[in-house]
Amino acid sequence: MEVRRALTCVFISVFLWTGDAQDSVPDSVLNCCEGDVLFLLDSSGSVASYEFFRMVDFLKDLLLPFSLGPDQVRVGLLQVGTEPHLEFSFDTYSSQDGLQAALGRTKQLKGDTNTVDALLMARNQVLKQGVPGGARPDLPRVLVWLTDGVNPGEVQEPMARLREEGVAILVVSTGHGNYQVLREAVSPPAEEHLFFVDIDDINIISEELRNAIIEIIRAERLQVKSVTSTTAQLEWRPVLAGTGYYDIQFGPIQTGQTTGTGGSGTSPGTGLGPFQRIRRPGDASSANLFGLSPDTKYTVTLTPNTNLESLNSLHATFTTLPEMQPSEVETLSTVSVSESSTNSVRVSWSPLLPNLIQGYTLEYSALPTGPLRVVSISNRQNSTVLTGLQPDTQYLVTVSARQASGRERAMTVKFCTQEVLPALSDLQLTPVGSESVQLRWKGRYDGLRGYWVTWERGQSQRSTLYLPPNQLSTTLNHVPSNARVCVSPVYRTARGEGLCCTA
Repeated sequence: MEVRRALTCVFISVFLWTGDAQDSVPDSVLNCCEGDVLFLLDSSGSVASYEFFRMVDFLKDLLLPFSLGPDQVRVGLLQVGTEPHLEFSFDTYSSQDGLQAALGRTKQLKGDTNTVDALLMARNQVLKQGVPGGARPDLPRVLVWLTDGVNPGEVQEPMARLREEGVAILVVSTGHGNYQVLREAVSPPAEEHLFFVDIDDINIISEELRNAIIEIIRAERLQVKSVTSTTAQLEWRPVLAGTGYYDIQFGPIQTGQTTGTGGSGTSPGTGLGPFQRIRRPGDASSANLFGLSPDTKYTVTLTPNTNLESLNSLHATFTTLPEMQPSEVETLSTVSVSESSTNSVRVSWSPLLPNLIQGYTLEYSALPTGPLRVVSISNRQNSTVLTGLQPDTQYLVTVSARQASGRERAMTVKFCTQEVLPALSDLQLTPVGSESVQLRWKGRYDGLRGYWVTWERGQSQRSTLYLPPNQLSTTLNHVPSNARVCVSPVYRTARGEGLCCTA
């Protein structure tokens, strides 16, 4: 049984030491994507009313930043009950106001958990391309299944068919569902597409799940962000899988002429002034442009280069900001955390202004009274990895941007490292009858919440049992010969690596 990742890293709060509060809607989500996302919502009687409304509120928060419309993101909602119910299809809502109101009106179905029939209906929605209500041709399709994990039924085959037909599957489980079944249901990589979380804490995965969806449906276009009077940042969806390289050409567009492309230097007749060329490795997804002229319109072309196949170039245009006095420039506007592990985290900030900023200082400490650590960062760097952190610990980090004039702007965020999930160290099975076995194992780890036991009962049926942390043995009845029995430790945030034996 494999390790299930901890979901403890949470972006909690941002405090500006100077300046106004920032917009809470992530700019990276607006106009970022093109694709159809169908949510499969467990609305059966196994889900308490409180849990159902928490799921609906979670969906409202998750989807709020997306731009909706026929050329952007479209959303459908299918409820799971005794008889599955299509709440609304992909082409029903093209504005956030309409979508948010529809989610607020969603009523729970109750009844049985008929996930298999719901998946058949979902398949019709995501595969009937080119017709009203169906998915759009040649665009990514995503199925997000929200479930309490109770008796999902034989979902392996319909899930496998959807994956084979190009549908990306993500799963959020708010209960103690069968980990292996859910892991097999999602599209790889499972560590990015399978989420286990308590219903009361479901909002902590909003950003991570949203980012996972964005990675699948991100539009194949070149985006220009953090534009200043002399710099800009490019972002694109990686298409080279670490091989080859990206060739980037950019230059000013001359007034009154048409744009075009060409070699290095000046391009007469193309409408381009002198342009520059930079190269980024195949695993890159962003690049910073420096030395731009203020209040100037630029064109930029990104060309993926690989020996394996021919890929299209991406194009964009943008205009730099007018030249501003240093006192007018917002030298630090966003700080975020990502790539959290048990002992490290990446801290990023923007905009990048090497012509105005002398350098950056990061101060961080464990809460409430950990020792203060200080790191100095170059003025041409907009992220760094903090290492040597304590697992399952909340930290406070402050990023400060220092100007040559002595002025300083700072922003502070809180984050938490992931929990350590020790694996089960021993498992023994002893027959105590024709169809009974006794299980014994070793445990008693720090932070342990209990044990999750699963075993086969024949004819593709599987049973599960949750035991308290002080219980290190149990007896299972009606276990057929050669059945696989597994025990895994359960921690506050996730399940650790377990052991399996054959009866």
